Amino acid sequence: MADPRLNSVHLEFPRREQFRQARDVLLNARGWQTVLAEQKDIEAEADRPNTIVQNERGQAPAGVRFWLMDESYIYPLKIGLNTVGRSPDNDVIVQDGFVSRRHCAILVHASKGAELYDTASKNGTFLNGQKLAAPTRLRSGDEIRMCDRNLIFVMREDDIPPSPAHTVTVQE
Repeated sequence: MADPRLNSVHLEFPRREQFRQARDVLLNARGWQTVLAEQKDIEAEADRPNTIVQNERGQAPAGVRFWLMDESYIYPLKIGLNTVGRSPDNDVIVQDGFVSRRHCAILVHASKGAELYDTASKNGTFLNGQKLAAPTRLRSGDEIRMCDRNLIFVMREDDIPPSPAHTVTVQE
């Protein structure tokens, strides 16, 4: 596995299989432009630590197109795969004992737009109050909930695609 963030050896069966299926869906959803942008980002910033910015005004630093935010921090997102969970090697680290090591992922496409994926988390990922059952396109202002942690997804206004179909698949 080329990306250590997507390793599943820590999981027991059947969650390991569920995680692997979710990982395959996530990786296959990247288009060639996104894969190229990810490679450039990896080469340019190989030693970059996870980024977190104090949320003083609710705005991300200049040059950031997509980000998550809570009441205290802004978590800039990069083009490509952004993992979210309690493990310290995630792009967005959520320090909460009930959040899975790899709780969910946000895929930011090079051609604009982003999608939320649950990565077989134990307690589920919720988008705008609905449990996520399938990958779902994100819109600016969407609320992502993992256990008791809420994050708001934001994208710069000039990056909002024209009226995308926005549906949340509810798991029964």
